[in-house]
Amino acid sequence: MRVLRAILLVSLALTATACSKFYTYTGPEVTRVVVDKGARKMYLLHDTQVLEQYDVGLGFAPAGHKAQEGDGRTPEGEYRIDRRNPNSSFYLSIGIDYPNEEDIRRARDAGVSPGGDIFIHGRPWKNRKGGRDWTAGCIAVSNAEMRDIYAMVRNGTPITIRP
Repeated sequence: MRVLRAILLVSLALTATACSKFYTYTGPEVTRVVVDKGARKMYLLHDTQVLEQYDVGLGFAPAGHKAQEGDGRTPEGEYRIDRRNPNSSFYLSIGIDYPNEEDIRRARDAGVSPGGDIFIHGRPWKNRKGGRDWTAGCIAVSNAEMRDIYAMVRNGTPITIRP
C-alpha cells in the first residue's frame, strides 16, 4: 500500500511539473531581443547568434512608432525588458520599458499621453484565433512560445524594435 501511494504521489508531481507554464532555461544567455515589425519576426540573440525566432502579432495599427495612448501602434526604438507578469490576462508577459525619456518628451510636446504597458505576451482565450495584428501595441506570440520566452529572457535585457 505504501509503495502504491509513493508511486501515485510521484506520478502526480511529474504530471503537475509537465503541465506547468514555467520552464527552466539553461542555454546561452539571451543578450538582446530584436523585433522586426515589417517582417513580423522576433529574434532572441546571444551576441550575434540567433537562438530562437518567432512570428509575432503587433498593435492593430502596426505602421509607425507609437505616438500616443490608444493609437494601436507598437513602439520603435531601443528599450529594455523591465518586468514580468506570471498572472497576465495574456497568459504570461514580460514588460518593455516604454515610454522612454524621448517618447515622453515627444508626447508632451504634442500635448498627449504616450501610453504605456507595452508587453511581449501570449494569447488570451478570446484572441486564440484572432488575426495577426490585434494588440493595443504589444508584441504577441503563441502561449507555447511565450513559455519559452518567459524562461529565456531576463529583466534588463535590451530590446530593439525596428520598423
